[in-house]
Amino acid sequence: VQLQASGGGLVQAGGSLRLSCVVSGSIASINSMAWYRQAPGNQRELVARISSVGTTNYADSVLGRSTISGVNAKKTVYLQMNSLKPEDTAVYYCTIYGSARKTSPLTNYWGQGTQVTVSS
Repeated sequence: VQLQASGGGLVQAGGSLRLSCVVSGSIASINSMAWYRQAPGNQRELVARISSVGTTNYADSVLGRSTISGVNAKKTVYLQMNSLKPEDTAVYYCTIYGSARKTSPLTNYWGQGTQVTVSS
């Protein structure tokens, strides 16, 4: 199972970005998909998560500015980020919680990350 994140870049404060993540390889089921981020010197933190039934939750810091969406059938998850702030600067990682086979335990799979830089 591999996750390929894209869509990061350099944007001015107040701008928008849309991150995408595509899952490839054999995956039997996806319980949830999420985006995390990690800024230099900080721990990795949850940005947003979407469950297989569409339930979403967001970090307080991005609530109202970001929208996570995903299509399990297409094994794709997106993160639309608006009104970006310099403090949103970080490497953003996509992750899924799923199983490669029906008999496999649920596991977290991680992508390689995409850099988001917001200039003031």
